[in-house]
Amino acid sequence: MSRRVPAAAILAAVMRALVREVSPRLALCELSHLAREPIDAALAARQHRGYTALLQELGCRLEWLPPLPQHADGVFVEDAAVLLPELAVVTRPGVASRRGETASVAAALEPHLPLTQIGAPGCLDGGDVLQIGPTLFVGRSARSNEAGIAQLAVVLAPCGYRVLGVALSGCLHLKSACTFIPPDILLVNPEWVDPAVFNTARVIAVAPGEPYGANTLTVAGTTLVSAAYPLTAQRLASAGVRTQSLEVGELHKAEAALTCLSLILGGES
Repeated sequence: MSRRVPAAAILAAVMRALVREVSPRLALCELSHLAREPIDAALAARQHRGYTALLQELGCRLEWLPPLPQHADGVFVEDAAVLLPELAVVTRPGVASRRGETASVAAALEPHLPLTQIGAPGCLDGGDVLQIGPTLFVGRSARSNEAGIAQLAVVLAPCGYRVLGVALSGCLHLKSACTFIPPDILLVNPEWVDPAVFNTARVIAVAPGEPYGANTLTVAGTTLVSAAYPLTAQRLASAGVRTQSLEVGELHKAEAALTCLSLILGGES
């Protein structure tokens, strides 16, 4: 008699990265803290291909979501869901123009994980959610409200997770201000969020003049750092972090960062 392998075990064995191609309307993206400037969508698409190629090199199997050319922000798939081994929480983005992005993400996740959804009046962007062990920290931003944070807490409590709201200022999402690099490093811009909230063993501040450098993505033991922040990358390397630089400068103009360009299922960082 065959034994069914738990979904979590399958995901641990195979990393999948959900990604979506860049919309030709990227220059019409939502912006909160950056001045609008011309964006070359073709260049952004080339940089995105470099990003996805690197994910493949690090062991991710790419799953391309359906194109959404009418959604300027559709490439920023992280905001559409929060992924845990037990389930996926499909979000309700904080700006109405992005709510049409979530259905295709939910459809792609359904074969892999049980789904639940944030409902009105709750708003939640995945970019505001930072997991460190059994705690999910959620930025109280313009995109994620108290109702959304409360719903997330209720959904995840039976799985043993706790959810804590975090104050931040000056940036779009919590992961604009900080990211966690396993096993014990918080990379942070302390001007935007208080690092003491996270109680991590080691804290590394972004380099002066690189306020957006805190957003990194760690995959299979390698931490991806934007080429726009070389001094911050040097700080990580000096701390013993294995880093890989890549060029995503055109996407930065859309208030984008490395984590927001993918949803990664399975594997260990």
